[in-house]
Amino acid sequence: MANKLVYTGKTKNVFELENGNYLLKFKDDVTGKDGVFDPGENSIGLTIEGVGDVNLRMTDYFFQKINAQGIRTHFVKANFEDTTMEVLPAKVFGHGLEVICRYKAVGSFIRRYGEYIEPGTDLPAYVEMTFKNDEKGDPLVTKDGLVVLGIMTEQQYDDIKEMTQKITKIVADDMKEKGLDLYDIKFEFGYDAEGNVMLIDEIASGNMRVYKDGEYIQPMDLSEMFFK
Repeated sequence: MANKLVYTGKTKNVFELENGNYLLKFKDDVTGKDGVFDPGENSIGLTIEGVGDVNLRMTDYFFQKINAQGIRTHFVKANFEDTTMEVLPAKVFGHGLEVICRYKAVGSFIRRYGEYIEPGTDLPAYVEMTFKNDEKGDPLVTKDGLVVLGIMTEQQYDDIKEMTQKITKIVADDMKEKGLDLYDIKFEFGYDAEGNVMLIDEIASGNMRVYKDGEYIQPMDLSEMFFK
């Protein structure tokens, strides 16, 4: 019996498995504009051969590490031959929420708060959350806002924040061993039938800003450096 396609995404398709889990099929499509890869864009810009494979390999590498630390994720196993990953079922918060952890003041943080802080200033694993909403420009939302809107409980928020900081440290420490500096990274979280929070989606080069000697590294270059 063929796996049932339940969702077609920009960079991944999702299939339902007979065992109740799901299968993520990683694609070579990436977000961008005018033929240039840009992780911050909301539309598919181009196809880069092999990008699905490296994204899956980095995701597999980090999810295994995170699971080994006892941090809950949806990861079950990866299959590199067909670029797929089996995952546990999870519900997303609201219509989707991005969780960003920042070690340095760059990007949208500087655009918002640049009158108060210099670009590149160290930040204390600062966590913020935004709604995934292209039309509204992914608006920021506070803990109180998430609770008032019934999207998550205070406990779930606290769990996500703590898990985000732990996971970011795992990624940052790994990058540091390779002479690389993680400036910020974005994650997605969901929850299981009991309401337990878990890390979902992927951890790939397109979801993080990494620098070497003060120079930004393009995501595809980062993937190559990472697996040298």
